[in-house]
Amino acid sequence: MAHFARIDETNTVTDVLVVSDDQEHRGHEFLADDLGLGGTWLRTSYNTRGGEHINGGTPFRKNYAGIGYTYDPIRDAFIPPQPDPSYILNEDTCLWEEPTP
Repeated sequence: MAHFARIDETNTVTDVLVVSDDQEHRGHEFLADDLGLGGTWLRTSYNTRGGEHINGGTPFRKNYAGIGYTYDPIRDAFIPPQPDPSYILNEDTCLWEEPTP
C-alpha cells in the first residue's frame, strides 16, 4: 500500500489516502482522474520521518504528510505546522526544533 497526500493551491495538505499496490505507480492519476477526486496528489511514506525511513527503505519527501502540513517544492518535503513562533526549522530534517535557551 502507498500513501498519497492532496495539496491545495497554497501547498497545504488537505487529505491523505491509501492507494492499493496495483495502482501505486500511478497514484496521482488514479486518485485525481479515475476516482474523480481532482487536485494534486503526491506520494508520502508512513515510515519516513526527518528524511529517514524507519525500516531502511526509500524515504519520501522528508516526513509523512499530515493534514495541515505544508509541501515545500524546493526542498521536496512535507513540513509539519510550526508549533510555536520561536521554533526553528531544521533544514536537513524539515522538522521544527525548540530554540536553544
